[in-house]
Amino acid sequence: MSTPVIFGSDHAGFALKEQLKAFASKLGVQVVDVGCDSLQSCDYPLFAEKLCSRVLADKCLGVLICGTGLGMSMAANRRAGIRAALCANEYMARMTRLHNNANVLCLGERWMGAGLAESVLETFIKTEFEGGRHQRRIDLFDSL
Repeated sequence: MSTPVIFGSDHAGFALKEQLKAFASKLGVQVVDVGCDSLQSCDYPLFAEKLCSRVLADKCLGVLICGTGLGMSMAANRRAGIRAALCANEYMARMTRLHNNANVLCLGERWMGAGLAESVLETFIKTEFEGGRHQRRIDLFDSL
């Protein structure tokens, strides 16, 4: 993959972020980390904003991780141009890329096992947007 995948988390997603960065590197993905850098308590919206800015600027994919994935997905989806999806399995990851052209994957460390998280991430990264009729619907996101 020629463009990087941007990773971000809060303290509750830090350990899974570190594992997924290593996994992505093994897949040949260029990894960029926008924080956080420890298990010390921090505010997830700040890291969602950092990641979204990079995803939009670099026109690449991002991965946000917190305890549930819910807070990160809500924070990320406040930005125009960001289509963040909380995915619990490979099917959701595949369909959100195929039909929704999601550019940010959200995951929850407190409920998702590491093996499943790796599989979901790989599916998200490797699936391309289908375009066609789906693009018309994506265009409506920022026009309604």
